[in-house]
Amino acid sequence: MLPHQPSESTRDAGCSDCPSAQPGEKARDDAAPAWVLLARLIRPHGRRGELVAEVLTDFPERFHERKRVYLIPPERTATRPREVQLENFWFLRSRVVLKFHGIESINEADSLRGCEVAIPRTERAPLDPGSVYVGDLIGCTVFDWNQAGAEVGQVVDVDRGSSNTDLFVLCRPGLRGAAAEAFIPFVREYLVRIDLPARRIEMRLPEGLLEINAPLTEEEKRETGSRG
Repeated sequence: MLPHQPSESTRDAGCSDCPSAQPGEKARDDAAPAWVLLARLIRPHGRRGELVAEVLTDFPERFHERKRVYLIPPERTATRPREVQLENFWFLRSRVVLKFHGIESINEADSLRGCEVAIPRTERAPLDPGSVYVGDLIGCTVFDWNQAGAEVGQVVDVDRGSSNTDLFVLCRPGLRGAAAEAFIPFVREYLVRIDLPARRIEMRLPEGLLEINAPLTEEEKRETGSRG
């Protein structure tokens, strides 16, 4: 795996010690085909149907290539995704303003508030060799070669903001109760290989790493608070 770089959604900056975990776009598997999210519409902008959107891709410049996108309504509406044509876009600080064909007024734009802008998973941006989307790592099981290939836990999230390296957030059934989280740095030093078809991530983890990175239990939090 190569040092990681941005891609189409979770979000990122390069790190020479990290494998190539691409944020890519956040995937949604609640419909067929699976969707990859580019943006989330927040509110109308101006009077001509434009909308301000939160950017969910690390390749925002690729909006130039996205003439056809899909709008996925909020899940509570149970409405099917619909195809729209992207006429124009421009950046507004950390957000993007999008203009869709046929949306010409504030009221029409407001009706799209909360929708997610997506493309089919098959159309997401290609990656460099050795790179992988973070979204593809969710649901993989981590195995530790330093424990004879023992199963460590399942990746339920990737924390990309709380430290200098990406952290796998693992669900570890049986640890400190019925289930608990543990954190593993996603770095080249520990990684053996990633087998996405088999949903496997093989690593060599230092002894005691899981215990060090395990979050405090509620009881430990109370004890820590009482000492303070």
